[in-house]
Amino acid sequence: MTDLHHHGDAELAPGLVDLAVNVRADAPPAWLRTVLHASIDAAAAYPDPAPARAAVAAAHGRPVEEVLLAAGAAEVFVLVARALRPRLAAVVHPSFTEPEAALQAAGHPVTRVQLRAEDGWRLDLSAVPEEADLVVLGNPTNPTSVLHPTADIADLARPGRVLVVDEAFADTVPGEPGSVAARREIPGLLVVRSLTKTWGLAGLRVGYALGPAPLVARLAAAQPHWPVSTPALAALVACSTAAARAEAEAVARDVDRWRAALIGSLPPSVVVEGSPRSSFVLLRVPGGARVRAQLRRRGWAVRRGDTFPGLTADHLRVAVRRPEVSSAFASDLAAVLSPVPTPEEVP
Repeated sequence: MTDLHHHGDAELAPGLVDLAVNVRADAPPAWLRTVLHASIDAAAAYPDPAPARAAVAAAHGRPVEEVLLAAGAAEVFVLVARALRPRLAAVVHPSFTEPEAALQAAGHPVTRVQLRAEDGWRLDLSAVPEEADLVVLGNPTNPTSVLHPTADIADLARPGRVLVVDEAFADTVPGEPGSVAARREIPGLLVVRSLTKTWGLAGLRVGYALGPAPLVARLAAAQPHWPVSTPALAALVACSTAAARAEAEAVARDVDRWRAALIGSLPPSVVVEGSPRSSFVLLRVPGGARVRAQLRRRGWAVRRGDTFPGLTADHLRVAVRRPEVSSAFASDLAAVLSPVPTPEEVP
């Protein structure tokens, strides 16, 4: 059985270079750390979400009633599972596994819509059951790094269907061309966003969702009081400014270049799956389990692929880092894949 609760942080250990977690390595930046440190002075009072909710709403051009603040994107998936009663939920895979895990935990029937390598891991609209009244997909999709066209996503909407689009990595793509965050006209659309990836705030647990006001209110009713901490609210305000969004765009352009450098440095026997657009790439290598173990001995942590439905032990997800880091990784990967093992790699 696939372990839906396995995530990249489980691959980490002291001394390993982290290519397993898709979080910007040099974040949070200094200015954001200053904001977070200052927010501690207000921690004696209960959190006030109003300024953060207004800031997020303004950034996306939406009414505040269409904004749900949450303790990370993962909380939104739990709220969806708790607040809604789908007759049939369809989760597009391979993808982030927490949405399905939350739906299963709540006892909802789930069908997996399995995308295929031979199709470039692109969305197949015909594979989504027409009777599904809840559909979940990621864009860009973790772990394939594929960006689905917004027209295809819009075509998934139906009257009576809630369409959940996980855009946790949307701001890693320059210009956010795949985002449907502003598409208020799409019925039943709930867009989930996160500050984790670009701003390096995984430990803060901060995210939000955008959707129709009645749906947002229904999800909010399933939250406890004060679900988002004061520092997290401060981060939401700070990261919603025009200056912060411009910085995120610059980081995304860097990621584009760095990803090209990573792909260009890989040995010929490595297959790059799909057409990666985000801050990570999905690789297929021969003898993946052995390769991952040997990379670990050489000081590299990469994300195993076989805990994603539809992938195998030969799949490895690798985070995009600065070119000098990627070059060193590619060199070690080539050595591991060499037909002549080094003495330390002999069992």
